[in-house]
Amino acid sequence: MRVRLALLVIVLACAASDAHGQGSRTAVEPEAEFGPVVRAYLGYLRSEQEVVDDRASRHEINPVYYRRNSNRIRALRQMTIQLARATHNDYMPELYAVAGDEFATLFDPLPAHRKFAAGEIINDTFRYLGTVRAGEAFYLFARLDIYEQADLLKKKSEAAPSASAAPAADNSTRGDAVTRPRRANTP
Repeated sequence: MRVRLALLVIVLACAASDAHGQGSRTAVEPEAEFGPVVRAYLGYLRSEQEVVDDRASRHEINPVYYRRNSNRIRALRQMTIQLARATHNDYMPELYAVAGDEFATLFDPLPAHRKFAAGEIINDTFRYLGTVRAGEAFYLFARLDIYEQADLLKKKSEAAPSASAAPAADNSTRGDAVTRPRRANTP
């Protein structure tokens, strides 16, 4: 009887450890589909969550702050995975997740955030990625890198002269002088 009981305990312990091992493998497997940059960013988010958890366990932060930061980290994680899967690219832009009452931290003239469209460029600095609901609604933005900003400024500068060149062409067709007369110099 004791032998059977001992064997039963051993079998249950092995089954429990095997089930625990399978659970940890499935937690790592989703990250295995990404490259080193995305995995590093997901690891960074995991570390940030550990810091927030640690500070909460030592009562250094209040529960409202803990909840908001945990939800923000969850929203950033969701968007990171979504971007990596959609682009199949091992690149992660600088991401920002702001709640509706935190827009002043990113924008000086506050934009009408209810009217954002996914992919829209805001203030020539941020691209709106979408809204993620993680406990509360977070608006996610990617900061444009310097090359994207340079392309955007180049496109804007090319669009501006073409609008001002049209009136000059109209003046020349009417025969109006486009250049100033020469100044006469006295010796």
